Amino acid sequence: MTAPPDDCLARNEWICGDYISTRSEILLDAVLQHLGLTFTAVLVALVLAVPLAVAARRWKWATGPVVGVTTILYTIPSLAMFSLLLPVYGLSATLVVAGLTLYSLTLLVRNILAGLRAVPEETRQAARGMGYGPVRLLLAVELPLALPAAMAGLRIATVSAISLVTIGAIVGHGGLGNLIYSGMNTFFKAEVLTASVLCVVIAIAADLLLLMTQWLLTPWTRRQAA
Repeated sequence: MTAPPDDCLARNEWICGDYISTRSEILLDAVLQHLGLTFTAVLVALVLAVPLAVAARRWKWATGPVVGVTTILYTIPSLAMFSLLLPVYGLSATLVVAGLTLYSLTLLVRNILAGLRAVPEETRQAARGMGYGPVRLLLAVELPLALPAAMAGLRIATVSAISLVTIGAIVGHGGLGNLIYSGMNTFFKAEVLTASVLCVVIAIAADLLLLMTQWLLTPWTRRQAA
């Protein structure tokens, strides 16, 4: 009777410390790519979402097109989205970033718009009475008061993007998704589980970091709660 191998890699176990120790550089590269794709996509989406939400708040005729188009984009399945963008960006990391950006727009636009709409009209009137122009009113009053809702949308968009990055493995730019798909194809248990757990850890850490950032940037909400 042949004795079972004493190496967890040879036994193809789900939990294997040898996999982490022998492939630490591969895991680190995958994590860094995952973070880079997520950060870039969410940042670009945020830069686009703020002016879109402001336009929808300021001009009623713009609300329908802005909300409607971003909502339609969110309903497109991820594989279909990447396929539609493929002729433009090819098999590149930009393809993944573009897809994630479009998905993040809906969450960000809706939450920023909700935050802007929640600013009391009497607050706006008081600021105008103090000589605030449209730009100063937006930057000094409206956006700060809309921050809690905007941060809620940013948290959801970030966690969603971390999850959707894995789909980028179909074009070779999926961060930890590359390892998950590779492990599934070869039934490499440790690779699948380790990469999946790291995705969850990154999502939780990102959400907690944004929650702490929101806590620091909105001291008035703490005073109201107290």
